[in-house]
Amino acid sequence: MALARWRVPVRVRILAAILAVTAVGLVVAGGIAFFLQYTRVIDGIDAELHQELTGIETRIDGDRVGSVDGSAGTATVEDLSGFTNVDALVEEIMSIVSPPLGGSTLGLIDGSPAYGPGASTIIDLSDPDFSNGVAEVATSSGIVIGTHALGGSPVRYLAVPLAVDGDQAEGLFISGISVDSRLADLRSVIGAYAWAALGVLIVIGLVGWIVAGRLLRPVRELRTTAARITAGALDERIPVSGNDDLSDLTETINAMIARLEEAFRGQRRVLNDVRHELATPVTIVRGHLELVDLTDPADVAQTRDLAIDELDRMSGLIAQISHLAEAERSGAHAPRAVDVDELTRGVFAKIRVIPDRDWTLGSVARGEAFVDHERITQAWVQLADNAAKYSEPGTRIEIGSSLDRDGLRCWVDDDGPGIPDEARERIFERFGRATDSRGADGSGLGLSIVLALVHAHGGRVDLDTQVGRGSRFTVVLPRTPADPDDEEER
Repeated sequence: MALARWRVPVRVRILAAILAVTAVGLVVAGGIAFFLQYTRVIDGIDAELHQELTGIETRIDGDRVGSVDGSAGTATVEDLSGFTNVDALVEEIMSIVSPPLGGSTLGLIDGSPAYGPGASTIIDLSDPDFSNGVAEVATSSGIVIGTHALGGSPVRYLAVPLAVDGDQAEGLFISGISVDSRLADLRSVIGAYAWAALGVLIVIGLVGWIVAGRLLRPVRELRTTAARITAGALDERIPVSGNDDLSDLTETINAMIARLEEAFRGQRRVLNDVRHELATPVTIVRGHLELVDLTDPADVAQTRDLAIDELDRMSGLIAQISHLAEAERSGAHAPRAVDVDELTRGVFAKIRVIPDRDWTLGSVARGEAFVDHERITQAWVQLADNAAKYSEPGTRIEIGSSLDRDGLRCWVDDDGPGIPDEARERIFERFGRATDSRGADGSGLGLSIVLALVHAHGGRVDLDTQVGRGSRFTVVLPRTPADPDDEEER
């Protein structure tokens, strides 16, 4: 069995990314600050050592030959007046130069420590490894400011070779400052910064965990709701809170669920309609086929005619149900600018050929409306066909159109028997009919199709009727495209 993939929650991923970026930022900021302060400390140490060198030259009236660090050949302090031997010179310099803060001084004669500081210091420059190493550098480079390890810690030092005419001995003055001692305060600050940064990360982690949880709550509710939704239970909706992108996503998902619910409801209605309307003709055909006398040609012919008639009625019913399902399908219509005069006269030309009715063309609007020409024609013709179907031969039936503030009005007015008040709403339902007096052959889906087509345009159907005096069906459509939000709400 395949191992399940290890999944990391989005909340954890978001928090990890935030903490990682914050940690990198804090480390970089701390590193830059430490480097700048470290450079400043080293520059300060070098400035002190240069000042000591200047003080030595001034106090004993010496002249420097060459440059520090040996960049211009060997550099020494020579021609020192008033001294007859190197030993006295080194002793004098040791007496006038005080050990620097965090450091010490040392005087060498022929490479051996001869004079030390008068007070205790935190470092001991007489360590053989350190003094011999510095002496070796000073012998080859002259006056030098450099860095050498002392007991594993770096020491920034000044080495000044000393010489007196007539004395073969070689003197060396060393002044050293422990870098670690000067960086102690900086390291303490960096340590405090590290603890503060850790505290900041913890606070950001806690706040981020809470905020991410609240922001992702709609996603968790979406997952929970989606797990509960089935084809039989599409009434679930996700609670919407806030006004951010996730709230917009939640509203979009809710709208999608609503469309799915309507689609499933439409499928159920179609199945119920088919089952309801086809049950009777199937029963009739089956009953006659079971009772037909195969030896009687007349009975066979009669049963055959009846079966064909019922099958034709079922075919027409299936076509009507298909038209209704198509009319109710969201996005099935394609509105465009239509000339109302041309639309009205085109519908009249189509329906005037229906026989035995007095067809008249009423007022015709001038202008344009934004509608689906084919589907509005289908709805209008269906209303006219209904008027002809449920009226007596010779009845006057008028169609016309107008444009006003409400939009486009398309009507069918007849002098038929009218519709009872209790049937005004029922006639727009599936398979709904008014009364037996208007019970001509039909599926009862015509006005349902009309209503679905009109609603798809964001319009409505008005009915003005009175029993015995006729009916007037008016389709009212907006002249501009229907707002999708308004259509969804409707």
